[in-house]
Amino acid sequence: MCRHVFAFRLAMIALAAPFALVHAAPGLAARLVGAAVVVTFMGSYVLFRDWERFGPLLLRHPTLLAADTLLGALLLIAAGPDSTLAYVSVCTPLLAGLVYGWRGAAIFASLQSLILLLVHAAQQELHAHLAQSALFPGLCLMAGAAGATQRTLLLRFGAATRALTQVQARLAATEAVSEERARLARDMHDSVAKTLHGVALAADALAATASADHPDPALVRRQADLVARSARRAAAEARDLLTDLRREYDPSQRTELLAELTAATRDFTTRTGLPATCHSTGSPAPPLPPAVARQILSVAAEAMENAHRHAAATRVDVRAGVHGDLLHISVHDDGKGLPPNTTLQRLRAAGHFGLVGMVERAAAAGARIRIGRGPHVKGTEVRLELPLALVTKRPTT
Repeated sequence: MCRHVFAFRLAMIALAAPFALVHAAPGLAARLVGAAVVVTFMGSYVLFRDWERFGPLLLRHPTLLAADTLLGALLLIAAGPDSTLAYVSVCTPLLAGLVYGWRGAAIFASLQSLILLLVHAAQQELHAHLAQSALFPGLCLMAGAAGATQRTLLLRFGAATRALTQVQARLAATEAVSEERARLARDMHDSVAKTLHGVALAADALAATASADHPDPALVRRQADLVARSARRAAAEARDLLTDLRREYDPSQRTELLAELTAATRDFTTRTGLPATCHSTGSPAPPLPPAVARQILSVAAEAMENAHRHAAATRVDVRAGVHGDLLHISVHDDGKGLPPNTTLQRLRAAGHFGLVGMVERAAAAGARIRIGRGPHVKGTEVRLELPLALVTKRPTT
C-alpha cells in the first residue's frame, strides 16, 4: 500500500516539476526548487523501490516525513496550488495514516492543510475563492482518516490471518496425530496383535496338554517350542515396527512390487502350509514409491492371513499387472467367502479391524479396493486398482 502511494507521488512530482522550475524566480529560488525536486523525487523513488529496507527507517523517524513535507511546500509555492503538485500534498497525510496511525494522520493532515492554506493566502486567493481553497485541505483531512482506517483494517486482517494460520496448524497437527494413530493401529493389527493372539492360543494348548493326567512329553516339547517361536516372532515384528517408525523414506527410491509379492507369498506358504502363488498379468507392474508399495503389500498380506485364519481356504492366488492405465493387484482364495451382510460399520463395531485397515491402506495409497466374490464362483477376492499416474510421476528436484 505504501509503495502505491509513493508511485503516485513519483508520477505527480514528475508532472509538476517543470511548472515549479518555470515559475521559480531566477537565482537562489530556482536552485532551491531544483534541489527540492531532486530530493523529493529520489526519496520517493528509494522508498518505492526498496520499501522493505527503508520503510522501517521512516517508521522510526517521523521527522523524515516532516522534512519531506517542507520540501514539498517549496515546490507547491513555486508551481502554485492549482498545479498537479497539489495532489502530492494529499499523499502525505495518507502515508502518515498508513505508517503512524490516527495520531500521525491528524498531525500531518493538519500540517499539510495549513501549508495549503498559507500558499493560497500568499497568492491572495483565500478570500476570493474560499471553497476552492478549502478543497485540497479537506482532501488532506480525508486522506489522513482513510490512511489510518486502512492501517487499522490491515492490522486486524493480519491478526486474523495469524490466528487462522495458528488454527490451521493446530488442525493439521491434530489430523497428523490421528492419521499416525490409525497407521499404528493398522500396523499393530497386521503384525504384533495377530502373532500375540497365536502365542495365547499356543500357550492355552500347552497348558491343557501339561495339565493332562498323562502328558505326552514330545507333544509338550513341540507346543513349548511353538510358544517360544511365536514369542520370538512377535518380538521381531515389534522390532520391525519400531524400525519402520524411525525410517526415513527416500522419495527417489522405487520398490519392485512383483518381486516383493512373490517373496511374501513364498514366506506365507512356508509359515502356514497354505499354498499361495503369485503371477504377473497384463503388462509388468512399474516400480512403486516405497510408501505406496508398503500399503499395497500390507493389504495383500492381510488378505492372505484372512484366507488362512477365517476362510478355510485350500489355496491363495495373487496376481499383479498393468491393464490400461490402472495397476491391478488381486488376492483370491477358494474359501467360504465373507459372511452375509458384512459392512465396515458392523466390523468396526464388533472390534474386527482387518478389513477396515485394508480399506484405509488402499485409500492412503490412492487406490480403489473391492472386497467380495468378484467374478469367481466361490471364495473371496481383494482387488486393488491404482492409477498409474500416481506412481509413475517422478519427484521434482
